[in-house]
Amino acid sequence: MAMGILEKFRLDGEVAVVTGAGKGIGRAIALGLAEAGADVVLAARTQSDLDAVAQEVRALGQRALPIATDATNLEALESLASKTIDAFGKLTIWVNNAGGIPDGTPRYLTRTTEENFDAQISLNLKAVWMGSTVAARHMKEGGGAIVNISSRSAYGPQVKNGPYGASKAAVNSLTRTLALEVAPNIRVNAVAPGPVPTENFDDCMGTNTPEKREKLLEMMDMPLQRYGTGEDIAAAVVYMASPAASWVTGQCLFVTGGK
Repeated sequence: MAMGILEKFRLDGEVAVVTGAGKGIGRAIALGLAEAGADVVLAARTQSDLDAVAQEVRALGQRALPIATDATNLEALESLASKTIDAFGKLTIWVNNAGGIPDGTPRYLTRTTEENFDAQISLNLKAVWMGSTVAARHMKEGGGAIVNISSRSAYGPQVKNGPYGASKAAVNSLTRTLALEVAPNIRVNAVAPGPVPTENFDDCMGTNTPEKREKLLEMMDMPLQRYGTGEDIAAAVVYMASPAASWVTGQCLFVTGGK
């Protein structure tokens, strides 16, 4: 019997790893995957944040495994994958969400030190490359879906934020190429959020009050006239990870409010 449309968005029996899952968009993604039926392995640097999200996942009726992890360390990512399989018997979804601007300071390309540039590439590109290749090795026989979190900043010139934009543009290139390398059993896609007022966003943009956020929103002239939410991004990730996207690979879905 053919699967109904709404059933295709279900993730029952799947096991998902989400990096950067302790707060913000990563937390929303983890909860979205759990609500769709997946068990979730939560990875981030701060154990207390992960433990709090794990409680929320369990409240949705799914199993959760919080593991403090440095997403820029290959050995840590290998350990994360191994612990996932030890605990749940398989690994079928991997979301490379960890990223951002390491010190919360946007920079011009011409005013960035080598140290700052390397830190940006390590967090936003190298971590995605390592996470994707680790996931692909463990999914090789059973198949699965890898979802990379890109950014609206990957498209077009980024005044005052060049290193970040360049790293996210590279994520899109990596996504397209990796999708060819690991097909047909593994699908690789990206989701590119627009402005979502997370803690990191507020630090970078200086929008730590409602008034400042509203002023920035007016300046951006957003067609849909609001900021994005973590749930907006989570919905796109659930789609990309689910059977509903079984004929989609190598793509980047821009979830940006039309801007």
